[in-house]
Amino acid sequence: MARHDSSHTSTGRRALAVLATAGVALGAGASAASAATGEPVLGALNSRPTSIGSIDPQAGVQGALGALPYVTGAVSGLKPNPLAGTGVDPLDNGVGTQLADFQPLTSQMLTAPVAQAQSIGSIPVLGEVTKVLGG
Repeated sequence: MARHDSSHTSTGRRALAVLATAGVALGAGASAASAATGEPVLGALNSRPTSIGSIDPQAGVQGALGALPYVTGAVSGLKPNPLAGTGVDPLDNGVGTQLADFQPLTSQMLTAPVAQAQSIGSIPVLGEVTKVLGG
């Protein structure tokens, strides 16, 4: 009976060869880019910092704060649990225990607000945070 020459190890070897080739290509590209600057890589680490000019930090903060309502508004509308209502929803599962005559404790008490939420803005604590941030 003749053996088949291809095996699972040849696929692994091919994958490693592709990764090694990509690594060599990236290394060659990085060294070419370094050579193009004319300055050695180690010399760049020891160089003195230069002036960044006149930058207004308040303008940067105002720009970031101005964009914040748009970001939080978009995030607050997202569905937190895309698997909700399906048979494979991991947050729908629960673990519970009861000690003596006390009420039973289940993990669904913690996961229910996220599992049943229509959007991130409707989750009890996160919804309030997104409203404060302008969402």
